[in-house]
Parts: sequence; C-alpha cells; structure tokens
Amino acid sequence: MLRLLIVDDHPVVREGLRGMLEADPEITVVGEAASGDEAVVRAGELRPDVILMDLRMPDGDGVSATSRILAVRPESRVIVLTTYETDQDIVRAVEAGAAGYLLKDTSRADLLAAIASAARGETVLSPSVATRLVTRMRAPVSDSLSPREAQVLSLVAVGLTNAEIGKALFISETTVKTHLLRVFGKLGVSDRTAAVTTALDRGFITR
Repeated sequence: MLRLLIVDDHPVVREGLRGMLEADPEITVVGEAASGDEAVVRAGELRPDVILMDLRMPDGDGVSATSRILAVRPESRVIVLTTYETDQDIVRAVEAGAAGYLLKDTSRADLLAAIASAARGETVLSPSVATRLVTRMRAPVSDSLSPREAQVLSLVAVGLTNAEIGKALFISETTVKTHLLRVFGKLGVSDRTAAVTTALDRGFITR
C-alpha cells in the first residue's frame, strides 16, 4: 500500500485527487497540505512514500518545499503536479530532487502509473515536459557520452534504480537524474529504455 500526500492550495483540486486516487486499492491518501510550509510539516509527520506537489502556492512554493522535504526525508518521492511547464520551472523542480513532473491534464491511468513508477525510484515526465527537456538539453547526435554518463546508463541497463545507482557511484540521486537528463538530450530520447537501446546501438555502452 503506497502512502500518498497531496499538496495543493486549492481545496477542490485536493478533494478531486483524493477521490480519484483512493479508488485504487494500492493507494492510501494519508493527508493533505495547502502550502509549501505545511507540506514540509505534514511530510515529516505522515512519512508518505509519494507526494503530489503543486508548484505555485503561498507560504513556500513547491520547489522549495521539495528541497526541504528531501533534505530530511530522501526516501519520499515527490511528483510535481502543475499547470505550468516552463523550462525554468521544470529544471528547478528536477534540480530540487523531484522524481517527476506532470501536468494537471494527466489522465487518471497515467497518474496512477506515474505514482507507481516514482515509488520504484524511476523518473516520470509528462510527454510535453520530456520533449521540452530533450529540446533544451539536446546536443549533436555525434557527441558521445561522458564517462560518467556512460557509467550511469550502464547501470540503468542492468536494472538499477536512480537511488541504487547513486549508492553504487557515491553520488546523490539528484545528480543521477541530472546525468540521465543530459543523456536523454544527447541521444534525442525521452525515457530510460530508449536511452539504453540507442546507446547500445551507437556503441556508447555495452552489455
């Protein structure tokens, strides 16, 4: 059973998400918060596995709250759920440690799948967000991966999560995510599976 915390400054949004998600037998909504500051307190009290985090709220925005929560509770996974998809917002959220960035027009099925993926330590992005990141970070396709990027992707290829890769390489999970985003940009892909397949095809990594 996944323990979920919903953070949004609009009561109607929180109620809608709670009703939609609690219908899934694998999820229990352990609480709600209406601001960034409240989210930090509630995360410490309730110890959720996954946090759905609004981006722009009073009393501490979602990026600041994400950073503060993960500083004391790194095992929680934060998924930003917002209507905003500017490059600056996306990059700030990822750098703060968010495991995902979804838009509020995401379907229930996709949201449930994203929550499950984030709980497993995977990064989840709305398709339009992934496209923006790939475009922002794209490099010429002839560019090879750096030694560290290839090392990270090789560990992805054998099935390790971001957290496991961080422990194996003695780097933070956020650094692992940053390396993967750069890999996605260089290879022109938007997910881990495609990155591994493309890198193998080009000889950047080996099995």
